[in-house]
Amino acid sequence: MNWKNIATVYLKELTDMLRDKRTVRSMIVMPLVMMPALSIGIIKISMILDEKVKAETPTVMLFGAADSPAVVAQLKEKVKVEMVPEAADWKQRISDKKLRVAVQLPAKFEAALKTGVAPAVTIYYYSGEARSASARDRLTDFFHQLSVETARARLVEHGLPAALAQPFETKQENVAPPEKVGGAIFGGLLPYMIIILCFTGAIYPALDLTAGEKERGTMETLLCSPVNRRDIVLGKFLMVLTGSLSAMALSLISMTVSIVWFGSTLPQKAASAG
Repeated sequence: MNWKNIATVYLKELTDMLRDKRTVRSMIVMPLVMMPALSIGIIKISMILDEKVKAETPTVMLFGAADSPAVVAQLKEKVKVEMVPEAADWKQRISDKKLRVAVQLPAKFEAALKTGVAPAVTIYYYSGEARSASARDRLTDFFHQLSVETARARLVEHGLPAALAQPFETKQENVAPPEKVGGAIFGGLLPYMIIILCFTGAIYPALDLTAGEKERGTMETLLCSPVNRRDIVLGKFLMVLTGSLSAMALSLISMTVSIVWFGSTLPQKAASAG
């Protein structure tokens, strides 16, 4: 193993790579520009979609509501939904995303609430669809609150304190500072990001130093040179390693700067929106 020959091969490959515009784009421009742009773009798109889902008035089909007018009135008052007439093809409508959820009220549900334990309410939704899941969560919260209020009303009727329906509450309080929480999340993703970024930065140099050189017809000339083939392989390997580590380092630096900047602007945007 001759380190002088290895260094010569390495410097020769490094010079050729820096002269190649495609390599410069893949090793420098992509990590510095495309990766943070994609990261911020994905975050902003997800935030916009989440806001649209929360602002939407979901369509709800209610079955068995004829004998429970008070429950339906409370539902319309407390939950932002759009009631649609009953239809036999409600399952197909949910699958086609024309209907968000369907709710099956048991027979004489309102009367059962006043006299005894009512049967279960069934909510039909489309699993994996954000708008359907959001509507399901709204209706689940409503019926849970209705259950608690009904239990309290029964206790009051029997001369008992309403607090017996919910004797205590569980509160959660985060004592970790926001930067620690963000650091923990970022730290958990960091090893996987490093692996992906290293592969991304190594792919193009590795292809160019092997298949690319063979296509250009320079592989035979290099192998005919008075340099041990092991030194050639090590020199090329160091070049691929340089490209991999460079792309990874540049990507992490640009993404960190972008996330810090984008995160600092989120409170301002939230305050202006409120």
